[in-house]
Amino acid sequence: MNTAAHPVDAGSSAARRTGGTPAAGTTRDADGMAVASFLLGLPGLLVMNVVLGPAAVVLALVALARGTRRRGRAALGLALGVADLVIMVTLTVVNHGVIWSFT
Repeated sequence: MNTAAHPVDAGSSAARRTGGTPAAGTTRDADGMAVASFLLGLPGLLVMNVVLGPAAVVLALVALARGTRRRGRAALGLALGVADLVIMVTLTVVNHGVIWSFT
């Protein structure tokens, strides 16, 4: 093997070799998380906001931390997740602590 054509650097990482950009798989995962946060936050405005709101917030924050290309979608998912939690707290206060009543 020609060492000039294939230099070996034992301390290099994938991010350093590509100029500091994240790997394609990480960006793709982050894009999926951004879309998932939006898709979980939207129905959370109407149903199951106690579950879907926090899930949307966590997915949006992880997607933003991983450097998603869909920053707007992640920000919208974050806003919807926070809105889910605000609606849950508002309904809890208005109904004096009862979120759902089955009777």
